[in-house]
Amino acid sequence: MESTSIEQLKAIKDYLKQTNRNENQTVEQIRQKMAKSEDQLPLHSDVNIQKVTIGHLDGEWIIPIASESKNDKKVILYFHGGGFISGTCDFYRDLTSRISKSSGVKVLIIEYRLAPEYTYPAANDDCLSAYEWLLANGYSAQDIVLGGDSVGGSLALMTLISLRDKGGTLPAGAFLLSPHTDLVHLDGESYLSRAELDPTGSQEGNKRILDVYLGSHSGQIPLLSPLLLNLEDLPDLFIQVGDHEVLLSDSTRFAERAREAGVGVTLEVWENMWSVFQYLAYMLPEAQQAITNIGQYVRTRW
Repeated sequence: MESTSIEQLKAIKDYLKQTNRNENQTVEQIRQKMAKSEDQLPLHSDVNIQKVTIGHLDGEWIIPIASESKNDKKVILYFHGGGFISGTCDFYRDLTSRISKSSGVKVLIIEYRLAPEYTYPAANDDCLSAYEWLLANGYSAQDIVLGGDSVGGSLALMTLISLRDKGGTLPAGAFLLSPHTDLVHLDGESYLSRAELDPTGSQEGNKRILDVYLGSHSGQIPLLSPLLLNLEDLPDLFIQVGDHEVLLSDSTRFAERAREAGVGVTLEVWENMWSVFQYLAYMLPEAQQAITNIGQYVRTRW
């Protein structure tokens, strides 16, 4: 596999440290910065984009032209990251297009309600509603794979647990990119050991995520800590995490507990990488390789 040089990686990380640490920015500043960066992302002529409305939610289909008719009833339901306060279809179109082409199936990405305007459990409810909308519109659970990055990965896990606990039919699997698996305690060892290495994440920043999403809610909400919940009977999971991110322990500890519960888990730890490095696939060969691996995982689910 082609790899990025250490010098190039250092330059990228230095840039990310300067531009992607959001602890001192307002929600509106973060959203505006994200909107400005959308125009710089590559466009993909080999996918079709179709807007969709699901109840009160906006979303879009990403459909790979090469396999548009072959896998019409198979779908990835993708939950974006953004710390519960930001994230749009436009911002994630490059990443979801690459995932769609790699897997050969269409992707449905939704814009769940964001905090602080909408606090817990708004995002959780919206993700669950999107899955149930797919079932109500002719998609079989065994033909659906969930995906998500950062808090989107958390939402995917929480959706699986909520479905299981209410007796719902679970999807064929889920892939999680740098998921938060414990948004309650924030006590993973890597919060300390990777603090200086991580160019985008921090314990302080993740505490802000929790505080903003909880809003006026008081007390702990167990669902926000999948790591500490019963994980039995979940479908196979595929997790990617960077070795240089503060969330490393969230993935390694969760993978261990899930395996102990009898869940099939594939965990990839990417050296010298940071949270959701896959987003930079247009410039990082490691990120594109990671997306290729995601596509291979999705194909194995069917």
